[in-house]
Amino acid sequence: MLFHVKIEPESKEDSVTKKNETSYIVKVRDEAKENKANYKMLSLLARYFKIEKNKLRIITGHHSPSKILEILENKEK
Repeated sequence: MLFHVKIEPESKEDSVTKKNETSYIVKVRDEAKENKANYKMLSLLARYFKIEKNKLRIITGHHSPSKILEILENKEK
């Protein structure tokens, strides 16, 4: 599943807000240096979706506030 995320680093609170079915706004307290904001965003989204953090992958926007992420699905044999 692919979805769009707008991240707002250095916010007053950590939060995830759903805009629509495939778009979210994630506010993090961490600054956008040394990937701190990205790591916090992944942690918050993992908790929000009730999945492990390693099931989330940033597809595009590693250095941008606008990102496309993917939830990796389990491929069972």
